[in-house]
Amino acid sequence: MNVSKTAVIERIARVLAGQHLSINALGHESSAAPDVDSAWPDYCDDAFAVLRTLREPDEVMAAAGDPAIWERMIAAALGQKPAGAGGVHATEEPPEPGTDPLHEGP
Repeated sequence: MNVSKTAVIERIARVLAGQHLSINALGHESSAAPDVDSAWPDYCDDAFAVLRTLREPDEVMAAAGDPAIWERMIAAALGQKPAGAGGVHATEEPPEPGTDPLHEGP
């Protein structure tokens, strides 16, 4: 199995920067690599948002592997401690029922 030496937040941020800068995506630059190198930190908030959205696997993902491992991996990438009792990450308070758009159910 391949394991990247670059943090997932940086990798996602670089993809988002490249999407906005490169002519191969939505941008206008034919050689965007140097600009992506300098711009990717500006996309870290968006990268964190993507990862927060992926905290819970969907049904297809859960059927392919262990959802608890997935959740721990995403929590680690977000800099959170693994979920404890009740599934709440140690670094965050539970949302009020029905108020967190990133979590389904009660």
